[in-house]
Amino acid sequence: MANFLAILMLVSFWVSFISGQNPGLEAPYRIHTLFSVECQNYFDWQTVGFMHSFKKAQQPGPVTRLLSCTEEEKKNYKGMDLAPTLEVPSMSRHPKTGDWYPAINKPAGIVHWLKHSKDAQSTDWVVILDADMILRGPIIPWELGAEKGHPVAAYYGYLIGCDNILAKMHTKHPELCDKVGGLLAMHIDDLRVLAPLWLSKTEEVREDRAHWGTNITGDIYGTGWISEMYGYSFGAAEAGLRHKINDNLMIYPGYTPQPGVEPILLHYGLPFSVGNWSFSKLEHHEDGIVYECGQLFPEPPYPREIKLMEPDPNKRRALFLNIECINTMNEGLLLQHARNGCPKPKWSKYLSFLKSKSFAKLTQPKLLTPPRMQTEVAKEVKEINESIRPYPKIHTLFSTECTTYFDWQTVGLMHSFHLSGQPGNITRLLSCTDEDLKQYKGHDLAPTHYVPSMSRHPLTGDWYPAINKPAAVVHWLNHVNVDAEYIVILDADMILRGPITPWEFKAARGRPVSTPYEYLIGCDNELAKLHTRHPEACDKVGGVIIMHIDDLREFALLWLLKTEEVRADKAHYATNITGDIYESGWISEMYGYSFGAAELKLRHLISNEILIYPGYVPKPDVKYRVFHYGLEFKVGNWSFDKAKWREVDMVNKCWATFPDPPDPSTLEQTDENELQRDLLGIECARTLNEALRLHHKRRNCPEPTVLSNPALDTTKDIANSRKVGRFSKTDDIESNPVPRNHSQESSEPKVRDGLFSTLRFWIILLWVFSGLGFILVMLAMCSGYTSKGSSKGKSNKSRRRSYTGFLKTNGRDRQGRKSDASL
Repeated sequence: MANFLAILMLVSFWVSFISGQNPGLEAPYRIHTLFSVECQNYFDWQTVGFMHSFKKAQQPGPVTRLLSCTEEEKKNYKGMDLAPTLEVPSMSRHPKTGDWYPAINKPAGIVHWLKHSKDAQSTDWVVILDADMILRGPIIPWELGAEKGHPVAAYYGYLIGCDNILAKMHTKHPELCDKVGGLLAMHIDDLRVLAPLWLSKTEEVREDRAHWGTNITGDIYGTGWISEMYGYSFGAAEAGLRHKINDNLMIYPGYTPQPGVEPILLHYGLPFSVGNWSFSKLEHHEDGIVYECGQLFPEPPYPREIKLMEPDPNKRRALFLNIECINTMNEGLLLQHARNGCPKPKWSKYLSFLKSKSFAKLTQPKLLTPPRMQTEVAKEVKEINESIRPYPKIHTLFSTECTTYFDWQTVGLMHSFHLSGQPGNITRLLSCTDEDLKQYKGHDLAPTHYVPSMSRHPLTGDWYPAINKPAAVVHWLNHVNVDAEYIVILDADMILRGPITPWEFKAARGRPVSTPYEYLIGCDNELAKLHTRHPEACDKVGGVIIMHIDDLREFALLWLLKTEEVRADKAHYATNITGDIYESGWISEMYGYSFGAAELKLRHLISNEILIYPGYVPKPDVKYRVFHYGLEFKVGNWSFDKAKWREVDMVNKCWATFPDPPDPSTLEQTDENELQRDLLGIECARTLNEALRLHHKRRNCPEPTVLSNPALDTTKDIANSRKVGRFSKTDDIESNPVPRNHSQESSEPKVRDGLFSTLRFWIILLWVFSGLGFILVMLAMCSGYTSKGSSKGKSNKSRRRSYTGFLKTNGRDRQGRKSDASL
């Protein structure tokens, strides 16, 4: 009997082991996955991709699609069999207010599921995702650290309303407001409390039109579109839920993952690209690709092409994630077409790849849990003594103004930020007057914190825009609930080439890191003695700053005050005192930084391996993290000077890019230092142009070869006008105050002129046909005159001839005229 019981226990153990259950638990935890859609082709192809990845990832438990449709939409809807579905009454048009807001269907659908689905009665944990996601591995709530009262979620840093008046108006517990979304994993009991609050708070925020402003909500469109996200955060705060925020689980294709981190969820809500190939879900809004046999999304580059394309291992991983996302969707579409009864597609190299073992191996489930991920990060990037120690959070800042000059710099910096693998979030500190803000078009270029402009000093009237940098940092610290431990401060005219992290460059509390600015000679003379009590602590630094948040809180106001102090000290503007070649006090803000830090005795670790100016010779084997293109640089006869583009609108004029730099293959190979210098210059310029091209593509600029009127007004925002035109040369030549010491080629924005060459072709063709028509008419008239001497019947017959007849007899008539002339 004892042997029998032992065997029974052993069998029970192995059954529970094989089924994934933990021995000793009375019952397995039950997981249910939900996602919300509407009756549209747009959501149908997303559903196909989602469901296919759900099965590949081996996500445990059932899945339910919450399908919100009107009765009219259901009559023609074809996709009922695409996923296990619960039909939900549509609230896209609110039944009481009449407001059109489809996003409200998500919380409304969950409330309906809780009330009407039997699955809700037999579930312990719920995973809530969006349709535009691809699963790469199972999402197990308790393995991610979720607990009752503590859901797990992804970080949505742009929900700034959690830190301002919006939260105070819409929840009794603004201090509990978490900026989260995307991925949600929570206990069913928490969801029962939260769901009705999520719905009611969504309605509440949606109706609060007075607070839809971008500076309050972070919504770049200012239309209340993210009310549902705030409804979730405010509802969770009301329910007393505090989230465990995991920033490693989910990634947007196009972003670079942190070293060693294996994301298990791809959220393709934003456009992304690999080389010349790109994908944006919005371009397929009306696409019936699910129901069109043989139709797939455009095939991306193959893995072996990416290996040749990108030498950096982490950036290469990002590109692999991009193609994995689209390949998984295409694989799902192929299987769905087969289920639809489509004929077997013809063989192709791409289809063969999707069915290959190598693709299956690339897309096998990713089973890494967060503790293991953290351990791998530690081993790959830095040795740490503790077995598991997450790196501190980082937030990156840069300061700009409401001008197109800063807008194209913002486009370049944001593009490079996403490619660089820089951890954490980024915020643009945008300093504008109220008048400038009314006309400003670049709200959507970056996550933005709006700051009152101090370009014109409110007390002294001094015009000094550079003071906006410290003033904006002070404003940000006083208006935002910062959850990062370290702040990285950059300038807008920078291009990131790799991550800038405090652990790599050894920043610490009381020990910021920066880059050398040797021309700040005022640190060594009477200027420092006049403006700081500790001139010996004055460091000649700037450009890139890595500082602990506690140091920044103590230091920021001093930075601003010292900037004002040095700016007011006009008696010491001289070059021999400040190093300012213009003697205009323009670098007062830089001295404000150094003197403010000296006051607190903050001594910097100065690194020569973070920043390089294009045009400077790099040190051998140094992988610089930042290009600072603040100075003119040249490669052969080509040159770039940012100041020459001060008055040129590169962002709102379709397909505007800078003159292309030379091809690297044309460079002289004799001097290695000059070669490396020129290669870096080319890389910087190409990154800027690539950023602009992707920006114009995201703005849905018309293709440059489309026939259009060359006189179209291109000064309007391309997001509204969608028009193409040639730049007026006066854009730069007449209005740019910078002295002209460059060739004309380097002074005009480059606009592809395929449009205009096509137009010229048609105009020439029109001229040719007009000329031929004129000749034919004249010949007809001449023919009529020569036939006057003939009989009346013949004349009438001639006049009755058709145009075709005239062409056929034209040669004969000419012969007759020659005979008459000879008589």
